[in-house]
Amino acid sequence: MVKILQKNRVYIVYDDGLINECVEGCFFAEYWQQQGKIIGSAQGRGTTWFIQLDKLQGALRHYRRGGLFGKIISDHYLFTGWQKTRSLQEFYLLDKLNHAGVNVPKPIAARVKKGIFSYQADLLSEKIPDAQDLVDILQTRALSKPEYQAIGSQIKKMHHAQVNHSDLNIHNILLDKAGKIWLIDFDKCSQQSGDNWQAANLARLLRSFNKELKKRAIKWNENEWQYLMQGYSA
Repeated sequence: MVKILQKNRVYIVYDDGLINECVEGCFFAEYWQQQGKIIGSAQGRGTTWFIQLDKLQGALRHYRRGGLFGKIISDHYLFTGWQKTRSLQEFYLLDKLNHAGVNVPKPIAARVKKGIFSYQADLLSEKIPDAQDLVDILQTRALSKPEYQAIGSQIKKMHHAQVNHSDLNIHNILLDKAGKIWLIDFDKCSQQSGDNWQAANLARLLRSFNKELKKRAIKWNENEWQYLMQGYSA
């Protein structure tokens, strides 16, 4: 069950079925280090910390800006309302996708700390165990027809839930050891009405395959796109 904690300028939502309690300290690596629950980390715009919780593994991320503007204001965003903050929007979007049967990480907890005109944000979500993104996999082997069809099927489920993944690329698609496809990284994504945006999602993904083919010589042939579309259309 999703619970809400709000005190002073801090707003927290969490799923008490996935984390026993959630205090503000849960959004800081030091809190988990003191308990010996940090199991790893990854570098991106900042550090994502991997945490061993009682029921699953979590990934703790602090929202940071990219690009030139991010060098000036690294982690503050204009506040226009709690429900419009990036961490809460991603939390609730992941929750909706989970209920729609799409393979996405479970949202565990989200935090917003409000300043005078701006806010900072954090998200604790499920870390998918034993999974690699398609870029890593395709550098070592080609995908099978059923694997491409499974990718298309998950994207169709996401679209059926009216979710526009604004950064759908092969870095944001995972394949685990059980052969299950996962979609990740829903920051700045949203639900949208209609279907005129769905083709653009797919076109972006196709460009991503071709981009990585040139950049990393992945084991990809554009003829394999038809298998993904077969899964999408099934």
